[in-house]
Amino acid sequence: MATLLIRGGRIIDPSQELDRMGDLLLEGRRIVGIDAPCPNPDEVIDARGLIVSPGLIDLHVSLREPGNEEDETIATGTAAALAGGFTSVACMSDTRPVVDNRSEAEFIMIQGERAGNAHVFPLGAVTKNNAGQELAEMGQLVEAGVLAFSDGRTPVANAEIMRRALQYASMWDRPIFNRPQVPELVQNGVMHDGFISTRLGLRGMPAAAEDIMVGRDIALCELTGGRVHLMCISTEGAIDLIRRARERGLRISTEVTPHQLLLTDQVMDTFDSAYKVDPPLRTERHIAACIKGLQDGTIEVICSDHQPHSPEKKQRELDLVPFGIAGLETLLPLCITGLIETGHLSWMQFLSKVTIGPARVLNLNKGTLRAGADADVTLINPDVSWTIDPTQFQSKSRNTPFGGRQVRGRAQTVIVNGQVRYRA
Repeated sequence: MATLLIRGGRIIDPSQELDRMGDLLLEGRRIVGIDAPCPNPDEVIDARGLIVSPGLIDLHVSLREPGNEEDETIATGTAAALAGGFTSVACMSDTRPVVDNRSEAEFIMIQGERAGNAHVFPLGAVTKNNAGQELAEMGQLVEAGVLAFSDGRTPVANAEIMRRALQYASMWDRPIFNRPQVPELVQNGVMHDGFISTRLGLRGMPAAAEDIMVGRDIALCELTGGRVHLMCISTEGAIDLIRRARERGLRISTEVTPHQLLLTDQVMDTFDSAYKVDPPLRTERHIAACIKGLQDGTIEVICSDHQPHSPEKKQRELDLVPFGIAGLETLLPLCITGLIETGHLSWMQFLSKVTIGPARVLNLNKGTLRAGADADVTLINPDVSWTIDPTQFQSKSRNTPFGGRQVRGRAQTVIVNGQVRYRA
């Protein structure tokens, strides 16, 4: 098996609380170790001035294929993942048709292998057709290799359906990913419900919609002993509830997105559809709570919530355009600039949220540089300054509010299965 030596980098591995200079040796598809002897490697990468990290993992990506290939395909989405430093992505089930049976899950896996970019882990639907009425064939989906279940952007609103889903998923120790939102409270909403929405005359989406659903899912988690992963947390109340639930030992994990940490609802003054996201951009108070949640470990994952849309879909009236940002290629520089350089998080804290944190949610042998782990590695240039240019995205879609923003840091080299798949 071919050997690859990554020489002279700053190795940061949160799974081992390791931060030091050294060499990393890969052999075939496995990590041999740090500073392991290898007099004649087949390939050497000079990592001086770079951070050597476990391969980044994004738990929340929509790849659109099959059904909406005008927005994204598995090939273009995984190419965007590599450009963003990600070696693995978990993709949502809300394709057309929905990933609610074995054949659909296997199709996505095969397409991911054909693309030859990042690893692709499809999430199976909780309910048939994401309709919230009848459980999907969860056993068949597990046999196909599905590691978790989610109805994507659609909350599992029926408490009895959610209870049974948690019970069934517990048979295979699989988590349920749920969008914590009461549908009736956010119907036809455009932005966060508050002073700005009132002044602009736009229909609001109250923070209570998230808080109420989080409380329900915590209660069902305690009732069933199941595993819940709460997607795209954005409110102070929800974070407080999750913190207390985790202190009681409940099996709850959660995630936050960069745009929820860097933007407030004040940007909606522009009526720019690029800022229309779900959950909506909220106030400074909620952002401060999210950052505190990252710092104290209440929030273990940072994800992109990559929601690509073709230009014509985002060039309509604000109340008609779909929610979402194409975020795979901007997460890393935005977090370096907005979280690390501002002192909110250390490199160790940040990398834990995009490596070992998501790996633990899916029970993956990834997110670590321990000997024997999968040879997925991301080399990060922390000092390079550049301007985000959506026209240069690998993604098919360009819907981002961060075009033209000056940032620091980006993925320099990305290694998947011991092979270099991307170089900046």
